[in-house]
Amino acid sequence: MKKLLYLTIALCYFQLSIAQNNTIKVAMNASNWDLPQEATFENFDNRETLLLKGGRATVKNRKFANGTIEVDVYANTKRSFAGITFRKENNNMEEAYMRLHKSNQADAVQYTPIFNNESNWQLYRQHQGRVSFKNTGWNTLRIEVNNKTAEVFVNDEKVMSVTPLRTAIEEGELGLFALFTNRFSNFRFTPGEPTVNTESGDDKPIADGIITQWEITQAMPYNEAELNYEDFLKYEYSTVTTEASGLLPISKFLKKTSAGNFEENKEDYIIASKTINADKVETKLFTFDYSDKIIVYLNGKIIFKGNNAFRAKGVQYMGHIGLNVNQLYLPLKEGANQIHCVVIDKANGWGLIGKLE
Repeated sequence: MKKLLYLTIALCYFQLSIAQNNTIKVAMNASNWDLPQEATFENFDNRETLLLKGGRATVKNRKFANGTIEVDVYANTKRSFAGITFRKENNNMEEAYMRLHKSNQADAVQYTPIFNNESNWQLYRQHQGRVSFKNTGWNTLRIEVNNKTAEVFVNDEKVMSVTPLRTAIEEGELGLFALFTNRFSNFRFTPGEPTVNTESGDDKPIADGIITQWEITQAMPYNEAELNYEDFLKYEYSTVTTEASGLLPISKFLKKTSAGNFEENKEDYIIASKTINADKVETKLFTFDYSDKIIVYLNGKIIFKGNNAFRAKGVQYMGHIGLNVNQLYLPLKEGANQIHCVVIDKANGWGLIGKLE
């Protein structure tokens, strides 16, 4: 029995050693990282650190699919964002980050997919969490990735689950993200085999009337004075399909003419079109939301203008998107009716969602 006990203990120790040895630590030096222009390596608090003044730093010659990614971030009460990117492929990736100046607030931690180099946090209000950060020393951010799911931890406290991950990328590069200045140390990741993921995700089943397909143009620089409805009828449109919830993340399908610079972007717009067929003259309720701004035309006439941009209605206004926020009663003629939505965006999430009742 003693021999069996010793053998069991030895086997457990051996398995633990394998798990520990599977962790890859990426030293903070130039040979391991592809860096943006404003980044330096410094010895700080008896550690090797990366001081990132904005942008993304990517680990060289490494790919990540499933497992765990961790990094330590030095405490910072100034407005700043510090996070981890993973499954990065060109300008598309998954990203979760700490908003260190938002300690103990509902949006202290956020997840967003990055589509065509554009953040989309306004479109995914459900993917943020409350956490209290340390005011001094180091905060540890950890992400555990399993197939279409990611769980986010801060200082070993689980703060968020994301299901499903939105980009559909299964493997890609990994690294760090900062908006404004943050200091990183002790970056490590542990590749793992995925388990079967049976969760269906937080996309609700499609409700009756949800618009699941739109016809959209390419992105164009926005100037309201130059909008001409006759031009809308001449543009080329492509058919795109929404997420199950009805959300259309526009940046997923096209590249903006001004992208990747957050609030320094110039405004772009697309036109999203939908044909509504009516057997007779009738009225239908159109419920919808958008980001950042919108102009809605029905059969060539403007029937709604709105501004839902970040901070458009006060310094704390986030501009999140939701389905039943705006309502319009559409006077439909018999036959084909055309809705054209001019959807305008600068940054933080370009989206549209709609339902016909």
